[in-house]
Amino acid sequence: MSTASSTESSGGGAGVPSSSSPSSSPSGSVDPEETGRPDTPAPGPGRIGALVDRFAPALGAYAVVKATGLTVFLLLLSHTEDFLKKDPGRGGGARPWDVLGTWDGIWYQRIAENGYDPQLIPLHGYPLATYYENSAAFFPLYPWLMRLVGAVTGLGPYGSGIVVSVLASFVAAAGIFAIAERLGGFRAGVTAAVIWGLFPGSGVEWAVYSDSLFVALSAWACYCVMTRRWLAAGTLALVAGLNRPTAATVIAAVSISALVALVRRTDGVARPLTAMLMTPWGMLGYIAWVGWRMGDWTGYFKLQRGAWNRYFDWGASTLSSTLDTITGHWTFWQSNPAPDLIAVCLLIALPGLLVLLLRLRPPLVLVVYTLLTVFMALSSNQIYGNISRYLLPAFPLCVGLAVALRRLRPSTVAGLFAMPAVAAGWYAGYALFELGIP
Repeated sequence: MSTASSTESSGGGAGVPSSSSPSSSPSGSVDPEETGRPDTPAPGPGRIGALVDRFAPALGAYAVVKATGLTVFLLLLSHTEDFLKKDPGRGGGARPWDVLGTWDGIWYQRIAENGYDPQLIPLHGYPLATYYENSAAFFPLYPWLMRLVGAVTGLGPYGSGIVVSVLASFVAAAGIFAIAERLGGFRAGVTAAVIWGLFPGSGVEWAVYSDSLFVALSAWACYCVMTRRWLAAGTLALVAGLNRPTAATVIAAVSISALVALVRRTDGVARPLTAMLMTPWGMLGYIAWVGWRMGDWTGYFKLQRGAWNRYFDWGASTLSSTLDTITGHWTFWQSNPAPDLIAVCLLIALPGLLVLLLRLRPPLVLVVYTLLTVFMALSSNQIYGNISRYLLPAFPLCVGLAVALRRLRPSTVAGLFAMPAVAAGWYAGYALFELGIP
């Protein structure tokens, strides 16, 4: 049974001074003199060129590591040809790249083609499932964009989904770069974008999945809060709520930050208040529509639990599955040794990544967003091996590590990331799609 998505001038600017820590402004930015680059491109005819100059190194490096990992992933698929023996909706297909449109990708393609028909249909004879799976578990923004791209380009659902995901991944990488650049300088920004491209679970960034789109919206919403663009932040959070239910993290982050600004009167009243009030309506609107169509206002949550076995349990299943994995007892629900061990390794690294982030004293919006993302990823009953994917939206974890690495020579950083770029084809691609269930 597949899991639902509920389940963001280059010449002299690369050199970052080796001072102990950047002097931060209240919005979490570093002094432009420390980074060697202006905080924003200067207005005028050269603005587009300045934007390209600012973002191209990060996006280029991100593209290199993603293309490398994808190539390795496809080579592994071609080597085993196991995908030829699997159901097209469950990690199979006629060609290696078809795997990128399986699992959740099949549902998104169906929605893009046929729309929704929300229903709660009882299922009998299965101890962990009481309802048939239904497309209403998947939020509409991503398949809407797939349909739009298909109408403009003539591509089918698979091709449209890949186009949306790849473009969104670059927007997400740009947002991560912009945030890390404010906190630690240009070099940290480039490194953060690369780390996100190598993160366990990053195989879905260039697949028919909504993850890249969600991170793009979340990253830029956080950036807009950091730069006090409240209406833009609220709008992005509202739209993110149409993409997946975990948008509750960015909705809360933007709303709490707006509330603090409102109390402190740092940005007046109207803009932060408007942002705070508008953020939840995308997510609430879709859940209410599903409930109305089902004739049960709690229908969405019943579907999540009854069809996908997803529900809040305060982390009991995560703890139990962790103990089972490290003791070699792969008897729990949807256990898959390779992705489960990757999840354990990520959980071991998680406290250190949080420390690296929090030592920067980042803006409140990043703290709230990251902690809530981690909490939601670990506190629900879920497919344990998917922890790597559920933590992929926690992009600020990449920022803390990137800032810690910024004093290394670029050649040293490139050497550190060379093997992970190759290995990502296995740990973030093959292990996720073929040895587990993304």
